[in-house]
Amino acid sequence: MPLTMPEEILLLMLDDESGRLQERAAPSGDYAIAGAVLAELALEGRIDTDPTRLYVVNPAPTGDALLDRALAQMVAAPEAGDSRYWIETLAADADAYRDTLFERLVSKGILKRVEGRFLWVFPERRYPVISDKEEREVKARIMGVLFQDDIPDPRDSMLIGLCRAGGLFSLILSTQELDRVQPRIDQVADLEELNRSLADAIREIYAQIARYAPMV
Repeated sequence: MPLTMPEEILLLMLDDESGRLQERAAPSGDYAIAGAVLAELALEGRIDTDPTRLYVVNPAPTGDALLDRALAQMVAAPEAGDSRYWIETLAADADAYRDTLFERLVSKGILKRVEGRFLWVFPERRYPVISDKEEREVKARIMGVLFQDDIPDPRDSMLIGLCRAGGLFSLILSTQELDRVQPRIDQVADLEELNRSLADAIREIYAQIARYAPMV
């Protein structure tokens, strides 16, 4: 079964050997997962966006419990919020989303669950990779788009947009490679209206965090 976009994003944030999320993925990873949920719902034809709001166009369940949880939350909202509102709202439950995604990847034989202790005291759960086939395929799709001039399909365009918005390209590309393909990243990501609205929303969130961060 093909991976969903939230599953792909989580794999890209994971350190394969340690089974821990890479430190450079936080806190952008929470927003990237929230954005991936929204992107998957858009690809399923359940939501759409315009410059001022993100709204439900089809409330029918997708059959995916994780997606349907977010969809039900949006359907129950008294009014349509914008992209920033829903990214922040879903990101507030990022721990629960990650737990669900990790267990799915374990059930698919991609990761294994390892229980242990951090500093010999604190309980810790890690998810080392068993099969890196799926992660390699995700990265190969991304590289194929970035280093070629073909028009990508909407799924790959959205995935690249999420990686850009969440700052995840620094995890999979060297500084030199990233400098080389940054114009292509921007070109591909900006093909989709949802990518543009998600990127704007995440930039606004980080700007607000920086504005209110304590001076050191």
